[in-house]
Amino acid sequence: MAWNFPERAALYSAVFATGVSKYRVIGVSRASKVVRVFEIGKRIRSWKRPACCVTAILVSSVAAQAAVAAAAAAAPEPGIWQQHQYSFAFLGFTSTYSCDGLADKLKVLLLAAGARADVKSTPGACAAEFGRPDKFARADLSFYTLVPGGSATGAAATPVQGVWRSVDFEPHEPRELGIGDCELVEQFRDSVLPMFATRNLDSHTTCIPHEESGSTLALKFEAFAAAPAVPAVAAAAH
Repeated sequence: MAWNFPERAALYSAVFATGVSKYRVIGVSRASKVVRVFEIGKRIRSWKRPACCVTAILVSSVAAQAAVAAAAAAAPEPGIWQQHQYSFAFLGFTSTYSCDGLADKLKVLLLAAGARADVKSTPGACAAEFGRPDKFARADLSFYTLVPGGSATGAAATPVQGVWRSVDFEPHEPRELGIGDCELVEQFRDSVLPMFATRNLDSHTTCIPHEESGSTLALKFEAFAAAPAVPAVAAAAH
């Protein structure tokens, strides 16, 4: 019985990927697992593959197709910048931040999540002096996030190229992040992250008040961010 079209197409793609892409695969038999490769009507080679190898080829083909799909998903698309201003008041129990320390940590999270490079994160109105922990630490945020779509008009909404990219928040990712920041990341996820264009949010963050032991910091998502700048030499080559 002949192989159906999806099976045949997957096998052909896999054979091409093995180094015979300049040839054409003409015949495949399900019963014998024989692959015959021709070039300009002339048979170049014919070999028999065990069923396990044919299965491996098909799996490789599926993986290759998944890689192509992932590359397509990362293709640049137009986006517009949106401005946000927010007063962040930390409400955690385990860690205590100074207002300037909170502002610095929030800037790290904003940039990692895909905010534009001109993020402004400044200490809010705090009772404690600079550098001293404050139970009611605050920070004032002003930042831009990229939103898919270039239909808006006006100079401030000039479309720029953006891509979907993966973001991980976990201990030491970004480098400045620790398990003691669990409640901060949890609050950032709930109050600030909705201002970003995100998808595929996967949160396994569990914060235990007043203790770090047993807490889990694991937040993953895809964010729409500005595409990396193309080097001038590469751009000129195209």
